[in-house]
Amino acid sequence: MTSCFSLLFPLQTPSITNFEIDSTVSPLSVILFGSVFAVLIITVAIINKKSSPQAKAGSGGFSSLFSMFTFHRLTRSIGLSSEQTKMLDYVLKLDGVTEPERSLGSPNLLDRHFRRAYRIIEQSSSTEEEAQRRLAVLFSTRNILENSTIGAIVTTRHLKDDAILIFTFAKEKYEISVLSTRGENLVVEAPATVLGSQVKIPIGITLNIIFFTKANKGFSFETRVVGYGNFHGRHAMQITHSSQLNLLSHRRFRRRSAVIACFLFLVYVEGSGKKQRLIVDKRRISGTIADISVGGCSIRTMVPIKVGAKFKIEFAQRNANVAALGQVLRTNKAGMSTTIHVRFLKVSPKSMNIINAYVYEYANE
Repeated sequence: MTSCFSLLFPLQTPSITNFEIDSTVSPLSVILFGSVFAVLIITVAIINKKSSPQAKAGSGGFSSLFSMFTFHRLTRSIGLSSEQTKMLDYVLKLDGVTEPERSLGSPNLLDRHFRRAYRIIEQSSSTEEEAQRRLAVLFSTRNILENSTIGAIVTTRHLKDDAILIFTFAKEKYEISVLSTRGENLVVEAPATVLGSQVKIPIGITLNIIFFTKANKGFSFETRVVGYGNFHGRHAMQITHSSQLNLLSHRRFRRRSAVIACFLFLVYVEGSGKKQRLIVDKRRISGTIADISVGGCSIRTMVPIKVGAKFKIEFAQRNANVAALGQVLRTNKAGMSTTIHVRFLKVSPKSMNIINAYVYEYANE
């Protein structure tokens, strides 16, 4: 009935406190030192010029020493390891990126760079083991960048026209669009009821507003209503600008909607202490994955399942079998079916790479 389940898996510097100026140094020595220093400066300038993108068309690489410094400063602030920094450097140079900060602030550009690197790694790796190791570093880097705030909006003056703002007033929820960010105040669409009648929020009232960027990052800020008027023939409300934007909590990993058939096998714990082992029930439960990330997934099934239950989850993707050990965090029942929300406990590196490739849409389906 049961079978054993195999777990998926200073820099030191000399003291200068006693440094003394040698009064015996000759003027000739000073001139020679200055000449050598000048030659070094000129040499570095020539090397930079020769290695620049203009001198080497299509060679990639950052345009100057200052860009390189900026790149490493950014990677440190994000929290990338040295291995992940090398991977990011590799990804950007593959696409000839000369302005890393611009790419790091754009999810669309990042996905373009990483998609190309993903395909090249798959094609150029000498062994399957090497490919999976490099892909694991690639996706761990991309997942950290997904949650970074580089390029994030820091003031409402950076909002785009037509950006949607959401707030609640008198227990009613309203969505309004930005009309103009220029000027002393932020001009937005005046709120209205579902029937179209204007809602007059008293001047001086404080509102808590949230909005979402194209990168799906949510922010909130406090503002105050300062007046009403017309803006190019539209009813408009003026609210104060804010430079105090708060990042809303969001999922750690990118998640993608899906319709993927899967099988669930109940997992039991047998024994205790060092003799504890996991036993997988041979009976399988059919389900459909509704959304997935490398952190977990949601599965629809016709079988009622309790919160806390552990499962081995199996499904196919890109002609490969994916397996993970998961635990049910919560359930939602709708009619005859139940949706279970699962957190992954163990995932093999290969399965994790396949899931990441699906979520980021880097692989050909």
